[in-house]
Amino acid sequence: MPSEQTIRLSVFATVLLLVALWEIVAPRRSRRDNKGVRWVTNICLIVIDTVVVRLLLPILPVTLAQIAEARGWGVLNLLNIPLWPKVVASFILLDFIIYLQHVSFHHIPVLWRLHRVHHTDLDLDVTSGFRFHPFEIIISILIKLASVLALGVPAQAVLAFEVVLNACAMFNHGNITLPDSFDRLLRLFLVTPDMHRVHHSVIVRETNSNFGFNLPWWDRLCGTYRPQPEKGHRDMTIGLTEYRNPQKLTLPRLLIQPFTSP
Repeated sequence: MPSEQTIRLSVFATVLLLVALWEIVAPRRSRRDNKGVRWVTNICLIVIDTVVVRLLLPILPVTLAQIAEARGWGVLNLLNIPLWPKVVASFILLDFIIYLQHVSFHHIPVLWRLHRVHHTDLDLDVTSGFRFHPFEIIISILIKLASVLALGVPAQAVLAFEVVLNACAMFNHGNITLPDSFDRLLRLFLVTPDMHRVHHSVIVRETNSNFGFNLPWWDRLCGTYRPQPEKGHRDMTIGLTEYRNPQKLTLPRLLIQPFTSP
């Protein structure tokens, strides 16, 4: 069986390549910002995030799940149910937790300072799924660790969830065109690029909608679903009102941005 890192890297590279090519063949929107500068910035952020996580966290979710299972920790490890129903239930529960986490990062001021780095991107494409401040990534993993421990999530479910979350982040940030009829059908089961793009609108009521990354159900159930941007996908403005100058969105400035005011 392939190792965890082989699975992660294989899926990451495949989805990145496919979505990047899709953006060339069938882009949804015209580019507003310098693509080369944005790509360097966003890719540097994911490299920094990865290094920081490895240096600061002694244990990651898959390893913790294996320890919890061996020691019988967590709710699901106390229940005598087969593995695959446990994996499916864990995936759905983790996705709901990530939805709640995303909502919290928008509505708690100190967390929004971290998360707004993601929203300062003036265009959306496959690399926007990498654009997160290292401190946000640390907090996100700590929340995931606590969830894995409390729920007793199987290691298989953790790995599947993280791989799918990473792939969906690249897919639903992609500047790609889907037929409208297919998009309407797909978003019943998966967050689509058109659905998630609304979340990156400069209009605040649209920014505070469509929080899902994988499953689209939570937005509908919790009243945060908005089907389309009011100005349409080609005419909507991406980003934040207070951060419109690309020269102030360089990598060093993004790293210190949570500690400064607009």
